[in-house]
Amino acid sequence: MDDYPIGNLIQETMVIFVCATTGQGDEPDNMKKFWRFLLRKNLPRNSLSGTKYAVLGLGDSSYQKFNFVAKRLHKRLQQLSGTALQSVGLADDQHDLGPDAVVDPWLKALWEKVLTLYPLPVGKEIISADICPPSKYKVELLGLSNGDAAMNDSITSSDTTESISPCQQHPFYARVISNSRVTAEDHWQDVRLVKLDITGSNMRYSPGDVVMVQPPNFPDTVEEFIQHFNLDPQTQFILKQNDEDIPLPWQLPQPCTIHHLVSHYLDINGIPRRSFFELLAYFADDELEKEKLQEFASAEGQQELFSYCNRPRRTTLEVLQDFPHVSSTLPFEYLIDLIPAIQPRAFSIASSLQAHPNELHILVAVVKYKTNLVKARQGLCSTWLSTLKPHEGDVRIPIWVKKGTITFPADPATPVIMVGPGTGCAPFRSFIQERTSNHIGGNTLFFGCRNKDKDFLCGSEWMSLVNENLLQLFTAFSRDQEDKIYVQHRIEEQKDLVWQLIDKHKAYFYIAGNSKQMPTAVTDELMAAIKEGNNLTDQQVEEYMKELEKSRRYQSETWS
Repeated sequence: MDDYPIGNLIQETMVIFVCATTGQGDEPDNMKKFWRFLLRKNLPRNSLSGTKYAVLGLGDSSYQKFNFVAKRLHKRLQQLSGTALQSVGLADDQHDLGPDAVVDPWLKALWEKVLTLYPLPVGKEIISADICPPSKYKVELLGLSNGDAAMNDSITSSDTTESISPCQQHPFYARVISNSRVTAEDHWQDVRLVKLDITGSNMRYSPGDVVMVQPPNFPDTVEEFIQHFNLDPQTQFILKQNDEDIPLPWQLPQPCTIHHLVSHYLDINGIPRRSFFELLAYFADDELEKEKLQEFASAEGQQELFSYCNRPRRTTLEVLQDFPHVSSTLPFEYLIDLIPAIQPRAFSIASSLQAHPNELHILVAVVKYKTNLVKARQGLCSTWLSTLKPHEGDVRIPIWVKKGTITFPADPATPVIMVGPGTGCAPFRSFIQERTSNHIGGNTLFFGCRNKDKDFLCGSEWMSLVNENLLQLFTAFSRDQEDKIYVQHRIEEQKDLVWQLIDKHKAYFYIAGNSKQMPTAVTDELMAAIKEGNNLTDQQVEEYMKELEKSRRYQSETWS
């Protein structure tokens, strides 16, 4: 939204807003300027009196501030006298059918309303769904390259200078110092502490910030994909615009080899969405394949699509292998329309520049699990990171830093309570290192895992700080006794301490980790401690929590 000239908004007669929510209910990075302008107090109340609008939120109900930005935007547009075409759409990534469960009926209702307000001119009609849309880009195939050297140069060296901070378009290729497994070899979960050298990167970070990592595809799946389409990996091509409003993908060099396209751009390990099947169906000559693709693309076939694709986590490559006939007729230029770009992955930074100058650490839980498919499912980025062997040579990975959603108090006298089971302790390791490197105490950590001897992440570091009286540590090893004990149980046991720190010493309270049940359970115990500590009613506790959130003394960073 920040690319839009916001001053023109007052002149628009109809606007459709699509927005996501990040962190603590914050607007995305590319909406911050837009949102700041919209919140200006000097905007007249009737600024948008001539504007009709609709808001569609893209969210995830496993987060506490579900679609918070869409709700706030809808409310603000109403305050500025905008006229809502329909109620705000709240798409949910956690729904069995994905966001489409909300998006489809919302869009259908929207277009019906729009066509009522703005009928098509005489002689014009809506383009039939049977007509295949043109490809986004024209492709001009060139000759074979002399190997993939030019492409490799573009992804293994960094052109970042001291005057440029690394970003997605210009990442810094950080050298991997070490890649150590920090869980026992016989433990089911492989967790890595990856240390990176960021010397000369011009990157600065603070506790709570995140590092973005851009992974490539697995070499074996790249080879499978290229063989499936009978492509020559060394063939070069250039892209040209088919529509002046659709820019060329900046991630791809010009010219580009097919090997580079598949290795570093096409998300062939992602789970395809409904639109994938809708586009693929246009090119199907085989009747059985066409019928199945159209079923998966239809509103009625979404449960079937969920069972085929989402539940077993079937990848784009595996789907294409299940539809060999249409794969053989799919024009090459539509591959870029069909398969989205690989998205960077975010990791909480687990180190402090004060404690480790020119270094950046991340804790990585390697994702691997079984479904009803023969081949185990693997997380693209975490698996790639786990395979890096810095002791065998100069290994570098593309990274850049972004501001995180957690912010820590600047006053060193402020006590902090941190609840971080598993890799949720990563941002707290950063903050604890920052404070303890200056011999600052007042740090309380509730850490949880399965077994003390298997996955007590950074355990020796915590115990050393406990011995120096710089850290107060409460551990919950859920499988080390008959009854399972989790971090929320430890908070319940320490409710008097928690209340004293929160109320008397104005402590900050943080939660980080998996978003399934832990954050809610921990928050419930915090509220119980507040209620009992000051003999409050439920409504008073709610008000107390709102004040903590408003003052940023209660923050949560969770992920699914």
